[in-house]
Amino acid sequence: MNQSVPSIGNLKNLDEIEVLKSKLNSVDAPDELKTTCLAMLGRLEKMSESGVYSREHDIISNYINWIVSFPWTKTAEEVFDINRVRTVLNKNHYGLDVVKDRIAQYLAVRQLLFEKKDFKAVDRSPIICMVGLQGIGKTTMAKSIAEALNRPFYRVSMGAIGSVLEIRGRDKAVEGAEPGQIIKAIIRTGVRNPVILLDELDKASGQSGLLADIMATMLEVLDPEQNTSFRDHYFDFPIDLSKVMFIVSANKIGTFSAALLDRLEVIRMPSYTDDEKQVIARDYLLPRVRAETGLDESQLEFSSDVWASILRPLGFDSGIRSLQRTLENMARKAALEIVEKKTDRVVIDSSNFQSYLPKY
Repeated sequence: MNQSVPSIGNLKNLDEIEVLKSKLNSVDAPDELKTTCLAMLGRLEKMSESGVYSREHDIISNYINWIVSFPWTKTAEEVFDINRVRTVLNKNHYGLDVVKDRIAQYLAVRQLLFEKKDFKAVDRSPIICMVGLQGIGKTTMAKSIAEALNRPFYRVSMGAIGSVLEIRGRDKAVEGAEPGQIIKAIIRTGVRNPVILLDELDKASGQSGLLADIMATMLEVLDPEQNTSFRDHYFDFPIDLSKVMFIVSANKIGTFSAALLDRLEVIRMPSYTDDEKQVIARDYLLPRVRAETGLDESQLEFSSDVWASILRPLGFDSGIRSLQRTLENMARKAALEIVEKKTDRVVIDSSNFQSYLPKY
Protein backbone atom coordinates (compact mmCIF):
# COMPACT_ATOMS: atom_id res chain seq x y z
CA MET A 1 0.00 0.00 0.00
CA ASN A 2 1.39 3.42 -1.00
CA GLN A 3 1.75 5.78 1.92
CA SER A 4 1.48 9.54 1.35
CA VAL A 5 4.76 11.26 2.16
CA PRO A 6 4.70 15.02 2.90
CA SER A 7 6.65 17.04 0.37
CA ILE A 8 9.60 19.21 1.36
CA GLY A 9 7.40 22.27 0.83
CA ASN A 10 4.72 20.94 3.16
CA LEU A 11 7.30 20.05 5.81
CA LYS A 12 8.61 23.59 5.59
CA ASN A 13 5.08 24.93 6.08
CA LEU A 14 4.62 22.69 9.12
CA ASP A 15 7.90 23.97 10.58
CA GLU A 16 6.75 27.56 10.06
CA ILE A 17 3.47 26.77 11.80
CA GLU A 18 5.35 25.39 14.82
CA VAL A 19 7.46 28.56 14.94
CA LEU A 20 4.30 30.69 14.87
CA LYS A 21 2.77 28.59 17.67
CA SER A 22 5.89 29.07 19.75
CA LYS A 23 5.84 32.84 19.17
CA LEU A 24 2.16 33.01 20.06
CA ASN A 25 2.62 31.07 23.29
CA SER A 26 5.50 33.33 24.33
CA VAL A 27 3.50 36.58 24.36
CA ASP A 28 0.98 37.85 26.90
CA ALA A 29 -1.80 38.43 24.39
CA PRO A 30 -5.39 38.08 25.65
CA ASP A 31 -6.47 34.44 25.97
CA GLU A 32 -9.45 34.93 23.67
CA LEU A 33 -7.21 36.24 20.90
CA LYS A 34 -4.65 33.48 21.44
CA THR A 35 -7.38 30.85 21.15
CA THR A 36 -8.55 32.35 17.87
CA CYS A 37 -5.01 32.43 16.49
CA LEU A 38 -4.27 28.85 17.55
CA ALA A 39 -7.46 27.72 15.81
CA MET A 40 -6.24 29.45 12.63
CA LEU A 41 -2.90 27.66 12.90
CA GLY A 42 -4.66 24.34 13.47
CA ARG A 43 -6.54 24.86 10.22
CA LEU A 44 -3.28 25.62 8.40
CA GLU A 45 -1.67 22.53 9.91
CA LYS A 46 -4.39 20.27 8.54
CA MET A 47 -4.11 21.88 5.11
CA SER A 48 -0.32 21.42 5.06
CA GLU A 49 -0.58 17.78 6.17
CA SER A 50 -3.00 17.19 3.29
CA GLY A 51 -0.58 18.72 0.82
CA VAL A 52 -2.77 21.78 0.29
CA TYR A 53 -1.28 25.25 0.12
CA SER A 54 -3.43 28.33 -0.18
CA ARG A 55 -3.17 32.08 0.11
CA GLU A 56 -4.67 31.68 3.59
CA HIS A 57 -1.25 30.51 4.81
CA ASP A 58 0.31 33.89 4.04
CA ILE A 59 -2.66 35.79 5.44
CA ILE A 60 -2.61 33.94 8.76
CA SER A 61 1.17 33.91 9.19
CA ASN A 62 1.36 37.67 8.54
CA TYR A 63 -1.53 38.26 10.94
CA ILE A 64 0.05 36.28 13.76
CA ASN A 65 3.43 37.96 13.26
CA TRP A 66 1.70 41.33 13.75
CA ILE A 67 -0.17 40.01 16.81
CA VAL A 68 3.00 38.76 18.52
CA SER A 69 4.84 42.02 17.78
CA PHE A 70 2.27 44.07 19.71
CA PRO A 71 3.43 45.04 23.25
CA TRP A 72 0.39 43.65 25.06
CA THR A 73 1.76 44.14 28.58
CA LYS A 74 5.08 45.97 28.19
CA THR A 75 5.12 49.56 29.46
CA ALA A 76 7.74 52.26 29.90
CA GLU A 77 8.37 53.33 33.49
CA GLU A 78 6.99 56.86 33.52
CA VAL A 79 8.82 59.59 35.42
CA PHE A 80 6.71 62.24 37.15
CA ASP A 81 9.09 65.05 38.10
CA ILE A 82 8.07 68.62 37.35
CA ASN A 83 11.65 69.86 37.79
CA ARG A 84 12.79 67.38 35.13
CA VAL A 85 9.98 68.64 32.87
CA ARG A 86 11.16 72.24 33.17
CA THR A 87 14.80 71.23 32.68
CA VAL A 88 14.06 69.29 29.50
CA LEU A 89 11.78 71.99 28.05
CA ASN A 90 14.37 74.71 28.73
CA LYS A 91 17.19 72.57 27.33
CA ASN A 92 15.39 71.99 24.04
CA HIS A 93 13.50 75.28 23.57
CA TYR A 94 14.37 78.94 23.93
CA GLY A 95 11.61 81.29 25.04
CA LEU A 96 8.00 80.12 24.72
CA ASP A 97 7.61 80.59 28.47
CA VAL A 98 3.82 80.74 28.33
CA VAL A 99 3.71 77.48 26.38
CA LYS A 100 6.17 75.81 28.77
CA ASP A 101 4.09 76.94 31.76
CA ARG A 102 0.91 75.52 30.21
CA ILE A 103 2.61 72.19 29.59
CA ALA A 104 4.13 72.14 33.10
CA GLN A 105 0.70 72.88 34.62
CA TYR A 106 -0.90 70.11 32.57
CA LEU A 107 1.75 67.57 33.63
CA ALA A 108 1.61 68.74 37.26
CA VAL A 109 -2.08 67.80 37.39
CA ARG A 110 -1.26 64.37 35.94
CA GLN A 111 1.46 63.96 38.58
CA LEU A 112 -0.92 64.76 41.47
CA LEU A 113 -3.55 62.36 40.12
CA PHE A 114 -0.90 59.67 39.71
CA GLU A 115 0.36 60.17 43.27
CA LYS A 116 -3.22 59.76 44.51
CA LYS A 117 -3.42 56.55 42.44
CA ASP A 118 -6.39 57.94 40.55
CA PHE A 119 -5.23 56.23 37.36
CA LYS A 120 -8.58 56.53 35.61
CA ALA A 121 -8.42 60.30 36.00
CA VAL A 122 -4.86 60.29 34.63
CA ASP A 123 -6.04 58.38 31.56
CA ARG A 124 -8.96 60.79 31.14
CA SER A 125 -6.76 63.90 31.03
CA PRO A 126 -7.47 66.22 28.07
CA ILE A 127 -5.30 65.82 24.98
CA ILE A 128 -2.67 68.53 24.43
CA CYS A 129 -3.25 70.22 21.06
CA MET A 130 -0.49 72.60 19.98
CA VAL A 131 -1.66 75.09 17.36
CA GLY A 132 0.60 77.37 15.34
CA LEU A 133 2.36 78.01 12.06
CA GLN A 134 4.90 75.59 10.59
CA GLY A 135 8.41 75.44 11.98
CA ILE A 136 7.76 76.97 15.41
CA GLY A 137 8.62 73.86 17.40
CA LYS A 138 5.42 71.84 17.84
CA THR A 139 7.08 68.53 17.01
CA THR A 140 10.18 69.17 19.12
CA MET A 141 7.95 70.27 22.01
CA ALA A 142 6.08 66.96 21.81
CA LYS A 143 9.42 65.10 21.76
CA SER A 144 10.48 67.04 24.85
CA ILE A 145 7.32 66.01 26.70
CA ALA A 146 8.08 62.36 25.90
CA GLU A 147 11.70 62.79 27.03
CA ALA A 148 10.62 64.45 30.28
CA LEU A 149 8.19 61.61 31.04
CA ASN A 150 10.68 58.90 29.99
CA ARG A 151 8.26 57.53 27.40
CA PRO A 152 9.13 56.46 23.83
CA PHE A 153 7.99 58.93 21.16
CA TYR A 154 6.46 58.34 17.74
CA ARG A 155 5.16 60.82 15.17
CA VAL A 156 2.24 59.99 12.88
CA SER A 157 2.06 62.36 9.91
CA MET A 158 -1.66 63.01 9.59
CA GLY A 159 -1.11 65.01 6.41
CA ALA A 160 -0.42 61.71 4.65
CA ILE A 161 -3.72 60.20 5.82
CA GLY A 162 -6.19 60.01 2.94
CA SER A 163 -8.58 57.40 4.28
CA VAL A 164 -10.02 56.14 7.55
CA LEU A 165 -8.52 52.75 6.64
CA GLU A 166 -5.04 54.21 7.14
CA ILE A 167 -6.01 54.85 10.77
CA ARG A 168 -8.09 51.72 11.35
CA GLY A 169 -6.25 49.26 9.11
CA ARG A 170 -7.70 46.92 6.49
CA ASP A 171 -9.34 43.55 6.94
CA LYS A 172 -6.63 40.87 7.05
CA ALA A 173 -8.27 39.02 4.13
CA VAL A 174 -7.50 41.94 1.80
CA GLU A 175 -4.29 41.49 -0.18
CA GLY A 176 -1.43 43.50 1.33
CA ALA A 177 -3.49 44.39 4.42
CA GLU A 178 -1.75 45.77 7.51
CA PRO A 179 -2.79 47.36 10.80
CA GLY A 180 -3.60 51.07 10.86
CA GLN A 181 -1.16 53.83 11.81
CA ILE A 182 -2.17 53.89 15.49
CA ILE A 183 -1.45 50.20 16.06
CA LYS A 184 1.76 50.43 14.02
CA ALA A 185 2.94 53.37 16.12
CA ILE A 186 2.48 51.39 19.34
CA ILE A 187 4.29 48.38 17.86
CA ARG A 188 7.22 50.52 16.71
CA THR A 189 7.68 52.08 20.16
CA GLY A 190 7.53 48.66 21.79
CA VAL A 191 5.38 49.78 24.75
CA ARG A 192 1.69 50.28 25.49
CA ASN A 193 2.18 53.78 26.90
CA PRO A 194 4.20 55.78 24.36
CA VAL A 195 3.75 59.44 23.50
CA ILE A 196 2.23 59.56 20.00
CA LEU A 197 2.11 62.86 18.13
CA LEU A 198 -0.75 63.13 15.63
CA ASP A 199 1.07 65.72 13.58
CA GLU A 200 -0.85 68.30 11.53
CA LEU A 201 -4.23 66.69 12.10
CA ASP A 202 -5.88 69.54 10.19
CA LYS A 203 -4.10 68.34 7.02
CA ALA A 204 -5.76 64.92 7.00
CA SER A 205 -7.75 64.37 3.81
CA GLY A 206 -9.11 67.72 2.65
CA GLN A 207 -12.20 66.16 1.06
CA SER A 208 -15.04 67.24 3.32
CA GLY A 209 -16.77 63.84 3.44
CA LEU A 210 -13.57 61.98 4.22
CA LEU A 211 -12.48 64.63 6.71
CA ALA A 212 -15.70 64.14 8.68
CA ASP A 213 -15.08 60.37 8.79
CA ILE A 214 -11.47 60.89 9.85
CA MET A 215 -12.50 63.29 12.63
CA ALA A 216 -15.07 60.76 13.87
CA THR A 217 -12.42 58.05 13.92
CA MET A 218 -9.96 60.32 15.74
CA LEU A 219 -12.61 60.93 18.38
CA GLU A 220 -12.70 57.16 18.97
CA VAL A 221 -8.92 57.20 19.34
CA LEU A 222 -8.78 60.18 21.70
CA ASP A 223 -12.00 59.95 23.73
CA PRO A 224 -11.44 57.97 26.98
CA GLU A 225 -15.07 56.84 26.85
CA GLN A 226 -14.29 54.98 23.62
CA ASN A 227 -10.57 54.33 23.34
CA THR A 228 -10.41 51.49 25.87
CA SER A 229 -11.78 49.21 23.14
CA PHE A 230 -10.53 50.66 19.86
CA ARG A 231 -11.05 48.12 17.09
CA ASP A 232 -8.47 48.09 14.33
CA HIS A 233 -9.93 46.34 11.26
CA TYR A 234 -6.78 44.25 10.78
CA PHE A 235 -6.45 43.04 14.37
CA ASP A 236 -10.25 42.64 14.63
CA PHE A 237 -9.89 42.68 18.40
CA PRO A 238 -10.54 45.51 20.88
CA ILE A 239 -7.33 47.33 21.85
CA ASP A 240 -7.00 49.52 24.94
CA LEU A 241 -5.44 52.86 23.92
CA SER A 242 -6.03 54.56 27.27
CA LYS A 243 -2.38 54.25 28.34
CA VAL A 244 -1.11 56.05 25.24
CA MET A 245 -0.42 59.76 25.69
CA PHE A 246 -1.65 61.34 22.48
CA ILE A 247 -0.59 64.86 21.49
CA VAL A 248 -2.18 66.69 18.56
CA SER A 249 -0.56 69.42 16.48
CA ALA A 250 -2.25 71.62 13.89
CA ASN A 251 -1.74 74.81 11.93
CA LYS A 252 -5.41 75.67 12.52
CA ILE A 253 -8.37 73.97 14.18
CA GLY A 254 -11.30 75.39 12.20
CA THR A 255 -12.01 72.01 10.58
CA PHE A 256 -12.10 70.10 13.88
CA SER A 257 -15.48 68.83 15.03
CA ALA A 258 -16.99 70.30 18.21
CA ALA A 259 -16.88 66.87 19.85
CA LEU A 260 -13.17 66.53 19.11
CA LEU A 261 -12.36 70.07 20.27
CA ASP A 262 -14.11 69.25 23.54
CA ARG A 263 -11.41 66.62 24.21
CA LEU A 264 -8.48 68.93 23.45
CA GLU A 265 -6.42 71.24 25.66
CA VAL A 266 -5.53 73.84 23.02
CA ILE A 267 -2.14 75.53 23.48
CA ARG A 268 -1.33 78.23 20.93
CA MET A 269 2.31 78.47 19.85
CA PRO A 270 3.46 82.04 19.10
CA SER A 271 5.85 82.95 16.29
CA TYR A 272 9.47 83.77 17.11
CA THR A 273 10.78 87.33 16.97
CA ASP A 274 14.05 88.06 15.13
CA ASP A 275 15.83 88.57 18.45
CA GLU A 276 14.64 85.16 19.65
CA LYS A 277 15.73 83.56 16.38
CA GLN A 278 19.24 84.95 16.82
CA VAL A 279 19.53 83.36 20.26
CA ILE A 280 18.10 80.07 18.95
CA ALA A 281 20.51 80.08 16.00
CA ARG A 282 23.56 80.80 18.17
CA ASP A 283 22.83 78.69 21.24
CA TYR A 284 20.64 75.84 19.98
CA LEU A 285 20.97 75.33 16.22
CA LEU A 286 24.66 76.05 15.65
CA PRO A 287 25.98 73.48 18.17
CA ARG A 288 23.66 70.87 16.66
CA VAL A 289 24.67 71.73 13.09
CA ARG A 290 28.37 71.59 14.01
CA ALA A 291 27.92 68.13 15.48
CA GLU A 292 25.96 66.87 12.48
CA THR A 293 28.64 68.04 10.03
CA GLY A 294 31.61 66.75 12.03
CA LEU A 295 32.92 70.21 12.93
CA ASP A 296 34.00 71.38 16.35
CA GLU A 297 33.71 74.86 17.81
CA SER A 298 37.22 75.88 16.75
CA GLN A 299 36.64 74.88 13.12
CA LEU A 300 33.46 76.88 12.52
CA GLU A 301 32.75 80.22 14.16
CA PHE A 302 30.20 82.96 13.55
CA SER A 303 30.93 86.55 14.56
CA SER A 304 28.31 88.17 16.77
CA ASP A 305 27.46 90.86 14.22
CA VAL A 306 26.54 88.46 11.42
CA TRP A 307 23.35 86.90 12.76
CA ALA A 308 21.01 89.70 11.72
CA SER A 309 22.47 89.57 8.19
CA ILE A 310 21.87 85.83 8.00
CA LEU A 311 18.27 86.20 9.16
CA ARG A 312 17.41 89.07 6.82
CA PRO A 313 17.56 87.20 3.48
CA LEU A 314 15.04 84.67 4.77
CA GLY A 315 12.18 87.17 4.81
CA PHE A 316 9.22 86.39 7.05
CA ASP A 317 9.45 82.93 8.52
CA SER A 318 7.36 82.28 11.60
CA GLY A 319 9.56 79.39 12.65
CA ILE A 320 13.17 78.33 12.39
CA ARG A 321 13.19 75.69 9.65
CA SER A 322 14.54 78.03 6.99
CA LEU A 323 17.16 79.28 9.44
CA GLN A 324 18.22 75.73 10.27
CA ARG A 325 18.52 74.81 6.58
CA THR A 326 20.61 77.94 5.98
CA LEU A 327 23.02 77.06 8.80
CA GLU A 328 23.26 73.46 7.56
CA ASN A 329 24.23 74.67 4.08
CA MET A 330 26.79 77.11 5.47
CA ALA A 331 28.32 74.40 7.66
CA ARG A 332 28.60 72.00 4.72
CA LYS A 333 30.45 74.62 2.68
CA ALA A 334 32.82 75.18 5.59
CA ALA A 335 33.34 71.42 5.95
CA LEU A 336 34.25 71.14 2.26
CA GLU A 337 36.84 73.91 2.56
CA ILE A 338 38.43 72.20 5.56
CA VAL A 339 38.48 68.76 3.91
CA GLU A 340 40.01 70.23 0.74
CA LYS A 341 42.75 71.77 2.92
CA LYS A 342 41.87 75.30 1.87
CA THR A 343 41.77 76.24 5.54
CA ASP A 344 41.64 74.62 8.95
CA ARG A 345 39.27 77.17 10.45
CA VAL A 346 36.27 79.05 9.04
CA VAL A 347 35.10 82.29 10.62
CA ILE A 348 31.89 83.66 9.10
CA ASP A 349 31.45 87.40 9.56
CA SER A 350 29.80 90.37 7.84
CA SER A 351 32.53 90.50 5.18
CA ASN A 352 32.18 86.94 3.87
CA PHE A 353 28.81 85.55 4.98
CA GLN A 354 27.22 85.99 1.55
CA SER A 355 29.63 83.52 -0.01
CA TYR A 356 28.43 80.88 2.45
CA LEU A 357 24.71 81.55 2.09
CA PRO A 358 22.89 78.93 -0.01
CA LYS A 359 21.89 80.02 -3.50
CA TYR A 360 18.19 79.20 -3.75
